[in-house]
Amino acid sequence: MQQHAAPAAVTTGTVRIPVPGAARPMAGYAARPAGEGPWPAVVVGFEMFGITPYVRRVADRLAGLGLLAVVPDFYHRTAPGHSGTADAAGRARGLELIARLTREEVADDLTAVLAHLEQRADTAGRPSMAGFSLGGHLAWFAATQVPLTAVAAVYPGWLGTPGTALSRPEALLDLTPRIAAVGGCRLLYLAGDEDHVATPEQTGQVRERLAAAGVPHEVVVYPGAPHGFLADERDTYRPAAAEDAWRRLAAFLAPRS
Repeated sequence: MQQHAAPAAVTTGTVRIPVPGAARPMAGYAARPAGEGPWPAVVVGFEMFGITPYVRRVADRLAGLGLLAVVPDFYHRTAPGHSGTADAAGRARGLELIARLTREEVADDLTAVLAHLEQRADTAGRPSMAGFSLGGHLAWFAATQVPLTAVAAVYPGWLGTPGTALSRPEALLDLTPRIAAVGGCRLLYLAGDEDHVATPEQTGQVRERLAAAGVPHEVVVYPGAPHGFLADERDTYRPAAAEDAWRRLAAFLAPRS
């Protein structure tokens, strides 16, 4: 399968972000273009498997687009540094960790990440966020909680079904009207029509809720694409859909004058 290495002009490292009430700083992976910047920042929401080598490569690719990408460790309270595998055991562990996330704590994490970015000398403007699978779920929540320029939710699960991840006590879609109130960010939603998590039913609900809330948005559905079609190391990878999705992400997250 096609592999995307980090661009030569990208610098990577670890950040540690203080979060009020947390026992230790939240770690994160950061990738940015080489040089002094400043660059627009993008917060990257990881899949249920944590900060894996694959997610690091995603951040590297975003940095190659001219963005400063930070992947916060949203599991820092319960399983700091977790990097799971995309198999049955990894999914089971991921679901355990997802069940321990709370809206209050994730909101605190997001606020801390934005404060960290604001204090950096190598960033410019209001950040955006791009999330993948669980990360897309977290990115949707972020759009309702903190001021962001743009949010890309790539095959986000459990938006319309109460009981999983941050769709507790009610579904995250019920918070959609808050997007305009918090900061009025633009929203890009990408999913396949064969996705068993970001289902076609959910996609229909997303269209309706975003339109009703007056949120500027684009919803793109890829025929024949399953969940995880962007993950080039798995058998779910669909090259044509992935290429188009990356083209849209680059255009959507690029700074606007």
